[in-house]
Amino acid sequence: MATTADFRNGMTINMDGTLWTIMWFQHHKPGKGNTVVRSKLRNVLTGNVLEKTFRAGERIDEVRLEHRPMTYSYTDGHLYHFMDSQSFDDVALTGEVIGEDQLRYLKDGMEVDGLLHGEKVISVELPFFVTLTVTQTDPGVRGDTATGGTKPATLETGAVVQVPLFLNEGDVIRVDRREDKYIERAK
Repeated sequence: MATTADFRNGMTINMDGTLWTIMWFQHHKPGKGNTVVRSKLRNVLTGNVLEKTFRAGERIDEVRLEHRPMTYSYTDGHLYHFMDSQSFDDVALTGEVIGEDQLRYLKDGMEVDGLLHGEKVISVELPFFVTLTVTQTDPGVRGDTATGGTKPATLETGAVVQVPLFLNEGDVIRVDRREDKYIERAK
């Protein structure tokens, strides 16, 4: 057990059976009354943000989370299977755990970062920058330049991003999956 004096940014706590990460905290001494600790917490699973005030010295349940490299193997229609790169165990996760925004960029053989609570995988994080092949886009026209407009392109995972006019089908590009944004041609 820890107390509010042990708070630090990035610390994970268990509050009412839910895991929260401390994003920000501040000790506050009002003019009269006891000292309190104001905090901003993010739900580890859903990403929801909560502002909560604790009494100074209040006991909290600190949780240790472990990051472990994993490799995406396949999907059987309902579950997405990953291989733990340390124990070589098969880990099956639902689409809700992975998140719709990440599923658009999930590719066979992709290395991901698994987040474990005890021995249970509670989430996976794809790399911020992914390299994918353009499978469908309008053809480029002679004279199109890098400073010109953009057009939609469908990638091998089914994601659609805006790309420069000079890109064609079969080109391999790097994408920032957090912003659904084209970065550059892959080398």
